Amino acid sequence: MASTNHCLASLARLSLSTPARPTVGPIIPKFLVPSVATPQVRHASGGGGGGMRKKPVKKKKTYKTYRSYDLTPMEQFTLCDAMRYLRAAEVGRPPTTVKYDLAVKVKTHKSGPVLRNAIRLPFPVKTDTRIGVICPEGSALATEAQQLGAVAVGEETLFEAIRRGEIAFNKLICHTDSQEALKQAQVARILGPKGLMPNPKRGTITSDIKSTMQDLIGADEYRERTGVVRMAVGQLGFTPQMLADNIKALMSKLKDNINQLDDNMPKAIDEVVLSTTNGPGFSLNGNFAPTDDKVKPEHLATVM
Repeated sequence: MASTNHCLASLARLSLSTPARPTVGPIIPKFLVPSVATPQVRHASGGGGGGMRKKPVKKKKTYKTYRSYDLTPMEQFTLCDAMRYLRAAEVGRPPTTVKYDLAVKVKTHKSGPVLRNAIRLPFPVKTDTRIGVICPEGSALATEAQQLGAVAVGEETLFEAIRRGEIAFNKLICHTDSQEALKQAQVARILGPKGLMPNPKRGTITSDIKSTMQDLIGADEYRERTGVVRMAVGQLGFTPQMLADNIKALMSKLKDNINQLDDNMPKAIDEVVLSTTNGPGFSLNGNFAPTDDKVKPEHLATVM
């Protein structure tokens, strides 16, 4: 009887125990199963301790002076050679509207004083003042006035244009040799109301066409910006000698300005580049004559 109760108790314990999961497939020993490594996530932290740190930003190198380059391997040009190429780039454009521009690069400190002044060039460049000159037609005076930038020159042809109302100028001067012709033309009633009638008291009747035109046009201002002084130094119709005279005057003025500055902030002229309104820039070497023997400076003096 005892053995029967013992067997029933064993059966009861087996029925209350957790049933074993059925196994599918062959049983693989645990030591043969490869272990899968759990990926570890590392978080960046701003403070000291673990985590990925950001790379420090590399600071840009700062310069106290504006950058300059070694001009030794660079090709540079004489004034006539540069004018020859620039005039080729401006073919077909009006010679009085296209300008020669000069860029003078200066070795200087960024925090130093800037070059700033005004200069009256030997041959005016401005076009906002349009000057007409009454002088004998076909004379040397007429040629000089045209080279100086006069938009209208002559006597009877100029008077006829005034009578027709074709006034292309906003300033009018008269040479003393043409003063009598001006009186006989009877154009005062047209020029007077416009304030264009030449008058000795105003200095517009003169024997010195060049100085009077320069006084009417006035001085040109220049200012250094980021180590460069830029200024218009001529019109496309200028001769090489006219352009050379203007460049020499500007360079002399700049050197005088530099000599007047404090020695603690030295400046020096580094490079001079000539360009035109629509053309490229040519670095000048300081010489005047063309390198091609077949090209003469007077060949570049023809008005296009």
